[in-house]
Amino acid sequence: MNEKLVMAEARYDEISAKLSDPAVIADNKLYRDLMREHKNLTPLMEVWQKYKKAQRGFDDAVEALNEAGGDAELRELAQSEYDENKAAMEKLSEELKILLLPKDPDDDRSCIIEIRAGAGGEEAALFAGDLLRMYTRYAEKRGWSVNVQSENTTELGGVKDVQIAIRAKGTPAPEDGVWASMKYEGGVHRVQRIPVTESQGRIQTSAAGVIVFPEADEDDDEIEIDPKDLKIDIFMSSGPGGQSVNTTYSAVRMTHLPTGITVNMQDEKSQIQNRAAALRVLKSRLLAMKHEQEAAEAADMRHSQVRSLDRSERIRTYNFPENRIVDHRTNYKAYNLDAVLDGDLQAVIDSDIQADEADRLANQK
Repeated sequence: MNEKLVMAEARYDEISAKLSDPAVIADNKLYRDLMREHKNLTPLMEVWQKYKKAQRGFDDAVEALNEAGGDAELRELAQSEYDENKAAMEKLSEELKILLLPKDPDDDRSCIIEIRAGAGGEEAALFAGDLLRMYTRYAEKRGWSVNVQSENTTELGGVKDVQIAIRAKGTPAPEDGVWASMKYEGGVHRVQRIPVTESQGRIQTSAAGVIVFPEADEDDDEIEIDPKDLKIDIFMSSGPGGQSVNTTYSAVRMTHLPTGITVNMQDEKSQIQNRAAALRVLKSRLLAMKHEQEAAEAADMRHSQVRSLDRSERIRTYNFPENRIVDHRTNYKAYNLDAVLDGDLQAVIDSDIQADEADRLANQK
């Protein structure tokens, strides 16, 4: 472990020096990439410095114990320093093991979330709307912005499908990035409650599917799209029930011919804006596909997402009669569903993060 830390420290010092180089500062992409790597290494370096300080204190305490001889007061003081620094080293060592785990390169990115009503008809659409509100309120609590990119609603106010972009302000540290937390939300979410459309008071089960992928930067050259590979259709925007909401053809359907990925965008004010937004979403989807393929090839697919709405593939259950929420991946259970749906989602996400870290530590070679 120490060898990895020494190498990481050398790289950190190298990057720190480069970030003050005018030539690097003038190269926007290089500067951004180095800043991202610097932010990735900073938490590790902070804990590593604390560990080295505790190590020095521990070594000094060992020396003091050897020199204390029969002096009980000096020996007691040295023993106290020994115990304190030993405990600190053990604690910091565990933190370093986690920080040395391979990082998700997308953690500091913003993300795009798609929510689709599944089995359950109107009730599923209403639940999809609840999930939309939950993520919006959670984003607000984290100081993130939420932009609705496309939405298809029902007459009762439910959501057939919706796509939102959640973005952090500025350039967050990786652990504070939107993707770092929201990537665990992908999958089937199941709800159990008495629907507003149920006259007999019976509890029903329905579901909504959530897909999450990191948002590509506008000038990200990791993904290049050939205009010849795009098929673009223009149509009128539509509202609830397919009702036309304007008289101009501003909505855009963009299809990437090599992969078959299709993006619909209609919520911007103009066709040009919808084209730009659709292209960014398409780029984000291709980036996510690329990273998933790389992870699969490395046998490291920990965050695969459910793309069907089969209830057997559920990741979480929201039980309204018992005010209970259960995450089936981590066995997290709490009876504060009302608060969670109001955006108090952090404890649930933390359980996913901790389970992921524990799993990777256990499987680390």
